[in-house]
Amino acid sequence: MVQDIEIIYQDDDIIVVNKPSGIIVIPDQHTNKSKTLVGIVKKQVNQKIWVVQRKDKDTTGVLVFAKTAESYRNISMQFENSQVYKKYIALLSGVLEKNEGTVNKPILILGEGVSIDITGKESITKFKVLERFKSYTLVEAMPLTCRRHQIRVHFWSLGHPLAIDTEYGVSGPIMLSWLKRNYKVKKGEDEKPLISRLTLHAQSLKLTLPSSGIEKIFEAPLPKDFKLTLKQLKKYAR
Repeated sequence: MVQDIEIIYQDDDIIVVNKPSGIIVIPDQHTNKSKTLVGIVKKQVNQKIWVVQRKDKDTTGVLVFAKTAESYRNISMQFENSQVYKKYIALLSGVLEKNEGTVNKPILILGEGVSIDITGKESITKFKVLERFKSYTLVEAMPLTCRRHQIRVHFWSLGHPLAIDTEYGVSGPIMLSWLKRNYKVKKGEDEKPLISRLTLHAQSLKLTLPSSGIEKIFEAPLPKDFKLTLKQLKKYAR
């Protein structure tokens, strides 16, 4: 059974949802539309919706759809003109030394390939360190431009890719046994990972509502697996 998607906000123009992990936004060659986020939300609200932004399958958090062609154009222009404020929470590999900074490196997209390249489009990500652990860093990331994999490839370029990101060299889940000394799995059981997906969450989004012109902020709390991972890192990996 397909799960209902949490709706954060909706009006006559837009619908804002809290995207779970494990669901792609639009159909690909392997996935029927009914099992994508756009398909599920369309059925849930029983009307046509327009895809304004995309997120990777395992990225969680705030995502907006348009309900009309006019609002689609309005919101799309806000994204295009960098008038939408986005804040992400990311868990990175390794210990990032700078407390805050800006990554300004052009990103080139060729087919499915994404790379840092001087011939690419301008791409800017601001960041701020929230907490450091023994082998990880929790950061707040604010992309000022909208490029595919922008946050992922920018942190990778600094030598600190996401804690789990198979496309940028970090595979395998985070296990409690890595953090807790003398950890023992119960007899007859396999250890379950704390988190086994992309460690990236869209925490908040600020945009201007198309009809009223009012600026509004939408937020989504960290999902359970991300929260649990941070709880154990705070306890065992300081």
